[in-house]
Amino acid sequence: MPEKAAVATQKIATREAYGEALAELGQSRPEIVVLDADLSKSTRTDAFARKFPDRFFNMGIAEANMMGVAAGLARCGKVVFASTFSIFASGRAWEQVRNTIAYSGLNVKIVATHGGVSVGADGSSHQCIEDFAIMCAIPTLRVVCPCDALETRRAVQAVADEKGPFYVRLGRAKVPIITAPDSPFELGRGVVLREGRHVAIFACGAMVAEALKAAESLAAGGLEAAVVDLHTLKPLDEDLIEHWAARTGAAVTAEEHVLRGGLGSAVAMVLGRRRPVPLECVGIADRFGQSGEPEELFEHYGLSARHIVAAAERAIHRRA
Repeated sequence: MPEKAAVATQKIATREAYGEALAELGQSRPEIVVLDADLSKSTRTDAFARKFPDRFFNMGIAEANMMGVAAGLARCGKVVFASTFSIFASGRAWEQVRNTIAYSGLNVKIVATHGGVSVGADGSSHQCIEDFAIMCAIPTLRVVCPCDALETRRAVQAVADEKGPFYVRLGRAKVPIITAPDSPFELGRGVVLREGRHVAIFACGAMVAEALKAAESLAAGGLEAAVVDLHTLKPLDEDLIEHWAARTGAAVTAEEHVLRGGLGSAVAMVLGRRRPVPLECVGIADRFGQSGEPEELFEHYGLSARHIVAAAERAIHRRA
């Protein structure tokens, strides 16, 4: 368990890592098939399509049908990866995901890209900021949001090996590499990237890098923040959350998602039952996204490192 983990300078989009990992998996796993809703160049499943054209199916702009076909292929013994943008996977095809895939416990891995406001200039219609709430609500569906390209590779391997349905949220924008090639990864188990004694910051996805930046800023002021990467939102690592809440006595959550129904809500439920401590949640207030550069949008919607710093200071103050 590291005492510190710094944000690296190299940046790679998690969707890029997904495409590469999927194409590599296809070489050793002939049972893997890939479906896409006419967005393979954007989701990066086109890398798999070039290598294995007989195992790739472009389902067109028909996401609900794609989920039905994915279910049928899974019934035939295939390991199915179905990809599109997160707004379409969680919104347009929700009924099929719930009733056809999750209810039957089928071996379908829904890997959705372009999650959060970091989609950028595509604007509100394509910035999915509600998918954690929507997908976590489906019984038996496990939900994963890796923090960088290396963790994405490990997540793709893990969900391919684990039977049953998954929803994996990835991003469009390039994000810093903050884990190592040999970093631990286990579904349902968080990763401690930095230790601290004053406050625990629980984050997922692109917000993990912001949490590490915030921890550096807090350290400059004499406050030690633990940073925990909760890459699996469901099932959540409740033991780890309780441990760091007890150790620090204050907590912050950080997510690229609306405040209701996401990581903050899930952590609050854990703390309420197991270890009540002051909690501050960093996320998007009750409003839609808009067009802009990812960095500008993070600042505008209160997702940047400085907002996490402010939340941590509030939580620590409340503890005292």
